[in-house]
Formats: sequence, structure tokens, C-alpha cells
Amino acid sequence: MSIQLQQLAQTVVTYSINVQPGENVYIHALDLKDTDVLLPFIEQIYKAGGHVFIDISNYQLNRKMMLLGSEEQFTLDAKFKLEKVKEMDAIIFLLGEDNVSEYADIPAEKRNRFRQAYKAVSDEEVKKKWVVFNYPTKAYAQLAGMSTEAYTNFVYETCTADYSKLSKAMNALVELMEKTDNVRIVAPNTDLQFSIKGIPAIKCDGKVNLPDGEVFTAPIKDSVNGTISFNTKAMYSGQTFDNIQLSFKDGKVIDCTNDQRLIDLLDSDEGSRYLGEFAIGLNPHINNIMNDIGFDEKINGSVHFALGEAYEDANNGNKSSIHWDIVLLLKPEFGGGEIYFDDRLISKNGRFVVEELLGLNPEALR
Repeated sequence: MSIQLQQLAQTVVTYSINVQPGENVYIHALDLKDTDVLLPFIEQIYKAGGHVFIDISNYQLNRKMMLLGSEEQFTLDAKFKLEKVKEMDAIIFLLGEDNVSEYADIPAEKRNRFRQAYKAVSDEEVKKKWVVFNYPTKAYAQLAGMSTEAYTNFVYETCTADYSKLSKAMNALVELMEKTDNVRIVAPNTDLQFSIKGIPAIKCDGKVNLPDGEVFTAPIKDSVNGTISFNTKAMYSGQTFDNIQLSFKDGKVIDCTNDQRLIDLLDSDEGSRYLGEFAIGLNPHINNIMNDIGFDEKINGSVHFALGEAYEDANNGNKSSIHWDIVLLLKPEFGGGEIYFDDRLISKNGRFVVEELLGLNPEALR
């Protein structure tokens, strides 16, 4: 058992979900092949006085159940899982995929029925203390274009970074966002405007995702107008999308890239054509595209938007069975871009340019 893994377990248990004596902690390992990885997490939870409950999912088995299962099957299984989640105080999601496209050939209708059946489970999970992160695998390393060794070291380094320092620096952006009404994003083939007035800004400082580093809010549901052209790949339910362009009118996607898979996702339900999140990436250690949303949405010099469900902490009222994050990089090497708050330029080409936010540029945080 590596020292790095032990450090990660300690960070997750004592900082991210801050386990207290008597709390029930649910470890949900998704497609993890080496179950020994769970040992230090179990040890840390017991050390903190918590109780451990473990569930190990296999994506190949899940795929078969999704393909062959009926709506009744999904509903019964979701009911069983919901009762279990209700008894938990904290949840650790540990991802260990060896094929990130395992669900790629599941028909859209099946995907939608499955998501809708389990929505109550997802809604209950996010009410708990929870954290999600990757265990390094060859599949994740391939996505990032890295060797397994380099990827493994990068994961451990970014997941165990000093998030308390980043957390303090985020306060200035939180304060500014909560004073802001109109936001405008300008980049190649992108000019998007929306209001965030009255919706809280939430800092993500290692308590939910690892790695972490973003401040998010949500656009007022019907305020989004214009076009955005994303310059990173986006994955959802095993499907990979590239060169996504979305056009909005009064909050709703009215036109998009001609891709039937994308159209199917946008037609998942009434809320899937509206935005549920707007966020700015701030992690000083993540500079390159990893083709993994858990990393890419944290890249310093990026923004991202989520189609679908809004988080309770920054709720614009949008409800959906999907929450799909898509990233736009604003650094010069990706075409550059600008962020305006109430017509004031606050970020240019991925760097903050106003005095109160200079402490969030990467060199100030390292």
C-alpha cells in the first residue's frame, strides 16, 4: 500500500467529508478492480469513529442490466438503493474504470428511463456529505495522453494539494459574483450573456470533488442568450462529443451541433435544454486537457456550464434527469477569451485582470 494512497485516504476522510464519530459512511466503488485500494479508507473511517458500508459496482454488469431491464426493474432497484442512501451521513464515490465507453451503445430511450428512475437516489446522495475522485487506471491515463506512472503521480499530487490556501483565495471571487448581475463570455464563435443576480456563488475547495478548484453559481433560467462553442471534448454516459455548439434564446437551447446523440440528450426532459450551472475553473496545478470532466472543469483559465439540473446550493429552479458539464478554455493557446461582469472585464485569456482577483492567478497560488 503506497504512502500516496494513504495520504489520499486521510485527505478524503478527515478533510473532504470530515467523518465524525458515529457517522455512517458509504463507499461506492465503481468498476474498481483492485479492492485492496479500499483498505486505507476503511482504516481512516474507523479511526475517525465512523461506520463503513461498501458497494462495489461493475460497469459490464450495469450495462447488461440497463439493456435488458424493464422500467419496473429500474424502479424496484432504485427504491432499494434509496433506502440505503437515506441511512448514510457521507458517501465516497471512487471511480476505477478500465473502459470509459462501456455504456456507449445503450439506446437513448433506455438511458433516459434509467436516469429518470434513479433520479431520487441521486437527489438524496447530494444531500449528504460526499466526495468523488478517480483511482488511477490505464484507461484514464490514455484519455489524458499520459503514461500510467505520470498520470498516477499527477492524480495523487492534485488530490492531496493544500486546498485551504485555495479556499481563502476564492473568497474574493465569491464576493464579486454575488454582487454581479450580468455575465458575458466572449471567445471564438462565442458570445453568451446571462444574469446570475441573486443566486449564491459556491466555492469548491476539496470538500466534494478531488481534484477541486472552482466557484460555481447558476444563470437565471430564462436569462441566457447567445451562442457558445466549446473547445474541449465532453463525455456523458459513455458517449464522447466534440465541437459542441449551442445557441440559446431566453434560456433554452434552440439550435445545436448536428449530432443526433446530442439532440437525444437535449431532449431527455423539459429541463435538459436549460442551464443549471455556470462556473469558473481555478486549480493552479491543472493546466492541460485531461479529457475527464473531473479534471477539465477545474483547469485554471476555464469556464464551464452544465445542461440540466441545478444544485440546491445555487438553485435557479431548473429540474432535469441530467447534469452535464461542458468546458470552455479561454487561454491563448485555445483561442483566448474574455469574461465580463456587468460590462467590466475581469478575465482575459485565462487570467484575472482586476486587482481583487489577482490572487487567484496560478503563480499566486502555487
